[in-house]
Amino acid sequence: MLRQRLITGPLLILLVLGVVFLDDHLEAGCCELASRLPRGFVLYVFCSVLSVCIAREVSAFATAVGMRTNATIAAVCAWLALTGVALGGWSSSTTDGLTAIMTALAACFALPMLAVGLSRETRGSLALVGSTLVAAIYGGVLLGFWLLLRDQHSAWFLVAALLTTKSSDIGAYAVGCTIGRHKLIPWLSPAKSWEGLVGGIATSAIVAASFAHFGSASVGSADQLPVWFATLVGALLGLVGQLGDLCESALKRDAGAKDSGNILPGMGGALDVLDSPLLAGPALWWLLRFTPAMS
Repeated sequence: MLRQRLITGPLLILLVLGVVFLDDHLEAGCCELASRLPRGFVLYVFCSVLSVCIAREVSAFATAVGMRTNATIAAVCAWLALTGVALGGWSSSTTDGLTAIMTALAACFALPMLAVGLSRETRGSLALVGSTLVAAIYGGVLLGFWLLLRDQHSAWFLVAALLTTKSSDIGAYAVGCTIGRHKLIPWLSPAKSWEGLVGGIATSAIVAASFAHFGSASVGSADQLPVWFATLVGALLGLVGQLGDLCESALKRDAGAKDSGNILPGMGGALDVLDSPLLAGPALWWLLRFTPAMS
């Protein structure tokens, strides 16, 4: 397991850095085609693949607990939801943007209902619609917030935010294994402790403050944050990231699964890696709305 993690981890990091570099390169106008593509298009393509993976894993959870589900419909709806959010961010009109998102969510309801009609079987229809919408929210809406962030910030800012969020996992694990004594939520995740939670939040706050301090001279104005505000952002990302991990733990415990999938050797599935960033994306986007007033 450890050997697989040591191989998969660096490869995954290289993949993410490659996507970010290409996304940033296209934004700089490397060719005529790049000037015609919306900002963050490469990231959108990458997230489209992730949305399909996440949706299929959510569908597998639903199947494991005996719910009626359809992995293909779930994957399509997750991608539609992600695309709706992306179009909303790229749209110059607020009304058009909201319409794109609402239309995508309406399709996420209509497609499973269409499947019910074609099958002529109503039993489990509510479960089918429900599991599809959960997949669409997890793999489309929550992931889509990172595309909205990309619309306002550089691709490298997203890397810093992602590392800040994931550093909470490392800090929580290190502190929890070292001095963790008081169980946080034993009925859901027996290994987690209050000490680990505090350690994870503190780690994220330190990482975010470090990015703000040492990177302030090399980033654009849209990416600059006061150190004190970056510390607050980091602490919030650490907290919300831990909540995201607990949310996935609830789904896995209900499904009786150790991991959400096996596409990443030693790490599990896409949800196992993205559980914390998925919930952190909306929190970061909303918190940064107050940045101009606090700069």
